Amino acid sequence: MNPVKGAIPSPNIWRTPATYEIENRAADPDGRLWAAMEARADWAGRTVLDLGCGTGFHLPRFAETAARAIGVEPHPDLLRLAARRTRSLDNVTLLAGAAQDLPLPDASVDVVHARWAYFFGPGCEPGLAELDRVLRRGGVALVIDNDGSRSTFGAWFRRGYAHLPAPAEIERFWTTRGWTLTRVDMGWRFGSRADLEAVVRIELPADVAEQVLRHHDGLEVDYAVDLWSRTY
Repeated sequence: MNPVKGAIPSPNIWRTPATYEIENRAADPDGRLWAAMEARADWAGRTVLDLGCGTGFHLPRFAETAARAIGVEPHPDLLRLAARRTRSLDNVTLLAGAAQDLPLPDASVDVVHARWAYFFGPGCEPGLAELDRVLRRGGVALVIDNDGSRSTFGAWFRRGYAHLPAPAEIERFWTTRGWTLTRVDMGWRFGSRADLEAVVRIELPADVAEQVLRHHDGLEVDYAVDLWSRTY
């Protein structure tokens, strides 16, 4: 099956979901990002939309306290994996859809979570318009992206994707639209060197990945992210 019309291919999870699973387990090992999200939004007893949910890695955690957790994903293979992961959770719903054309009614969700999915600054305006439509009054949107201005991974990311907008430009994009920035030192912590190397190779161009791996020892990476939030 083909992805939903209008979907923007992911360079990592679409091609290598098993390796991306390793990355998800290695990310935020001390719970700093989750703590920052919980400080910005309360989803207990409410409806949460995980936008670009992939294999549904985060849905069980939302489902622990949310009244309803909805995963929207444009890639059918990933959606099938998400269905397998959440099949025992009665309050989880999965839908095929893209950020710029959400398969949801107006004012139907309380919290939106989008982690490394579609909302990367300039160019995501159609998706932002959809957030305006589906979030209830008082709802909160949470968008997580890489912080290219700092951390070890931030430096790697700038080297690998120098063509992308500069961090200052991305920050202006969000702040001028009323979003609040929380900087989080999330971190990566892997169980083996092989896992670290596999994940670096799906996240960076091949030449950059090999360069940084030659100079980085150990199983941890200093990794900073930007948590953007807005109350509607």
